[in-house]
Amino acid sequence: MTESSFTRPFASASTTSSERGNALSSEPELHVVGWRKQRTLAKPIELTGRGLLYGRRVRLRLLPAEADTGRVFVRTDRSIPAVIPAIADAVTATDRRTVLGTPPVHVELVEHVLAALAGMMVDNCRIELDGPEPPGWDGSVRPLVHALKEVGFSAQRADLPIVTVRTTLEVCLNSSRIVFLPSTASTCLEIDYFLDYGTWSVIAPQRFSCRATPQDFLNALAASRTFLLLEEVQALRHQGLGIHTGPEHVLVFTQRGVLGNRLRWADEAVRHKILDLIGDLALIGWPLAGRLVAYRSGHRLNVHLAQQIRRAGRTTRLGHLLSASAA
Repeated sequence: MTESSFTRPFASASTTSSERGNALSSEPELHVVGWRKQRTLAKPIELTGRGLLYGRRVRLRLLPAEADTGRVFVRTDRSIPAVIPAIADAVTATDRRTVLGTPPVHVELVEHVLAALAGMMVDNCRIELDGPEPPGWDGSVRPLVHALKEVGFSAQRADLPIVTVRTTLEVCLNSSRIVFLPSTASTCLEIDYFLDYGTWSVIAPQRFSCRATPQDFLNALAASRTFLLLEEVQALRHQGLGIHTGPEHVLVFTQRGVLGNRLRWADEAVRHKILDLIGDLALIGWPLAGRLVAYRSGHRLNVHLAQQIRRAGRTTRLGHLLSASAA
């Protein structure tokens, strides 16, 4: 939930590493660098809390799922429970948060729950909600990650491909960009994020790097909270959003510092940006290997990258290797 508004449409993003801002080029070529067993939860989890956008009390249930199910949201408050797959193809909006499905059958601000599941390597999960958004808790996913650790995980028989690009892939949108560098041997994804709101912003430029492993996610990212500038809070409230959300739920940056709260890390903002990126890339449906370098990226560009990679997986010889949830 940390996206600045963009006006240029998705089709203006470049997918080449040499030319920025050109029309879309050919799809990136992918290949498999390794395999791992799929994982699901060992037991169900149930948590409650108020949503950050609408302030309603929401019940979140995470249930184990069969291999190749993927991650799916289920709106249990509908007369007929609505199933919404957590894939990039189902994204319908990226303004300050990632939205799946079409109202009234939709789920908003999905990136945090998806980041927790992907960060802790939960590949197959049924995510039940009795409202349009997950609980927001304190703006982080620390309560959810602790619950995931407590119930544990179950390895499944099916394998999951770990994918990289054959050549460097770059996506750009205005002054934001993500560069995806291929893996040569490692099956791990490294993320390097540069946050820069400009010279006069109340949020200083920050940089943070980590590996997309459960240990790094737990120790360095899970407790980072969603954040907004004070003027962004005011704009959201004019839209009727976040009216019941206070400084105890999100970090609000002002000219005098963080409003009514304290930072957990001096660079907490950039850590949360990486958390958002992991959540958005979970919409690809299978793990990545290589190195991602992101500069000022937000949900729109994150999702565009996820869509490019998913499309490449479907249109290349890799397609038959992908699980049913990602094919």
